[in-house]
Amino acid sequence: QVQLVESGGGLVQPGGSLRLSCAASGSIFSIYGMNWYRQAPGKRRELVAGISSGGSTNYSDSVKGRFTISRDNTKNTLYLQMNSLKPEDTAVYYCNANYLNVGYWGQGTQVTVSS
Repeated sequence: QVQLVESGGGLVQPGGSLRLSCAASGSIFSIYGMNWYRQAPGKRRELVAGISSGGSTNYSDSVKGRFTISRDNTKNTLYLQMNSLKPEDTAVYYCNANYLNVGYWGQGTQVTVSS
């Protein structure tokens, strides 16, 4: 079992940047596929970006070209670099670890994009 703790959220103006981190513990981080999801008020949770254990990445169309997902297996940490932020990126962002179809979630970190 893996425990996940997100950090790095906050309030940022449109066009600004934030970097989210997700610290993992309790298991072998490198074997997990890792994902970032987000959930805006009144909306369903949606997949933002994912990175496999081998380093392959995928992005939702809404963030492609603006967000970058990465992982540091030596630090057991997942990252999401978010650039050119828009008000519609406002949401709670969740870290997800997946291995053999078993998923684990962090508690989420709030990102608010507003002037």
